[in-house]
Amino acid sequence: MNIFQVLFQTSIGKKAVMAVTGLIMVGFIIGHLVGNLQLFAPPEKINAYAHFLEGLGPGLWAIRAFLLLTLVLHVWMAIKLTLENKAARPQDYVSQQTLRATYASRTMRLSGFIVLAFLIYHLLHFTVRVEGFGTYPHTTLIDGTPVRDVHTMMVVGFQNIWISLFYIISVGLLSWHLNHGLVSMFQTVGFRSRTWSSFLTKASVLFSILYFLANAAIPGSVLAGVVKIQNPEVAGYVCPAKCAVCEAKNAKT
Repeated sequence: MNIFQVLFQTSIGKKAVMAVTGLIMVGFIIGHLVGNLQLFAPPEKINAYAHFLEGLGPGLWAIRAFLLLTLVLHVWMAIKLTLENKAARPQDYVSQQTLRATYASRTMRLSGFIVLAFLIYHLLHFTVRVEGFGTYPHTTLIDGTPVRDVHTMMVVGFQNIWISLFYIISVGLLSWHLNHGLVSMFQTVGFRSRTWSSFLTKASVLFSILYFLANAAIPGSVLAGVVKIQNPEVAGYVCPAKCAVCEAKNAKT
């Protein structure tokens, strides 16, 4: 039996694929969060970061393709393991035993589909930039380089309370998903021994909570007016100095 047969045809192989792909995606969402938190810095920061990523060209699309493949493998293995478990137990128990199964583990599929729906919207909004999904203004960096104004794009998007709520619910479900997924990953790779079980479970819960709070702070700060539009060419901009030029422009509009 070759390595591919072991990975894709045995139960332990499928769990190993889920663990590895899950670890890759955890690394991605941490990096993605760090990038998004630059919204709290001056607009130059996140706009320059986005411009750098776009400057990777084919390299960026290669990374996206790899992450998409990782996601497909993760979901595929999850579906196959679920079907195998059902086949091994063709009839439901009269009294379903759920004492050892957390609520998160029993709602993994539902939360996964909702997160997938958000991911599709997120890609249409920020990556593909489909008309009607958002506002796509431009600005310039300090050195005069023309770039997309990602800062304003995010602020305008999250000023819509329904988009913000969808975002918060989605990252909440993703955090819930992570809580169970991390514990399962530790168990698959053999780290969840009797000695470490309690610590790893608590660490997974703490990580999931911090991840949720950090993500929720982004739309929350926009809705609360803490983070505002800073591009004077975009509707909704309020000049902090209330200078004569801006006041005259506002009077005309």
